[in-house]
Amino acid sequence: MLLEIEGLTKDFGELTAVDEVDLQLEEGESLSIIGPNGAGKSTTVNLITGLLNPTAGTVRYRGEDITGQEPHEIVQRGLSRSFQTASIFPDLTVERNAIVASLGAEHGSFSLNFLKRLTGYDDVAERARQTLEDMGLYEQRDIKAESLPYGDKRRLEMALALASNPDLLFLDEPTAGMSPEETDATVDLIERIKEERGVTIVLIEHDMEIIFRVSDRIAVLNRGAKIADGTPDEIRGQPDVQEAYLGGVEI
Repeated sequence: MLLEIEGLTKDFGELTAVDEVDLQLEEGESLSIIGPNGAGKSTTVNLITGLLNPTAGTVRYRGEDITGQEPHEIVQRGLSRSFQTASIFPDLTVERNAIVASLGAEHGSFSLNFLKRLTGYDDVAERARQTLEDMGLYEQRDIKAESLPYGDKRRLEMALALASNPDLLFLDEPTAGMSPEETDATVDLIERIKEERGVTIVLIEHDMEIIFRVSDRIAVLNRGAKIADGTPDEIRGQPDVQEAYLGGVEI
């Protein structure tokens, strides 16, 4: 088992944002986490990836307890993520963005003066180059990240998550704000990442067409608790999922 989550809980004062969630993920799977706004989806991912500490519960990766570890320690184990909004270094070039992500994942805390002496990091630079090529961004490598169109900024943010060469990748609404054409291109990239790199993917997304296209399995959260977990066909026909997610409208 690649990832095991047991009894994961997060309280903010009297509010329980994540309520005893259990999840299991096999290597090579694509799991989508869905639910209405405020269901606890992003908070669950934040707990797994170390941005938040749980009130209770455990997170195991390849059988080892990683609960409460620092985000950079978790990345170095092979977990990476993108965020709901593009988290990039706007004043650096596209290439330098990828190099920073690659080096930071490999070495943890570091000084940015490495940008002046890249000759000692040939493997890091090569991994960054390959990632940009995979994401269709290599031709823009010398452009400042802030100058990219919105869709390319989101793809660069995915590239930063991939630059650490993860085994498990969390994507938090990767198509948010994209045009239909940009969305289709990004979903194609997600499918290609899984097929060519063998990356296990956890996707948070509201677009059900995307979810049914890329998911091997779907977990449904509502008010912080998991109410369903199954294949797309199993989830599609469950009345409680329809009620929680779409007010009773069939999906």
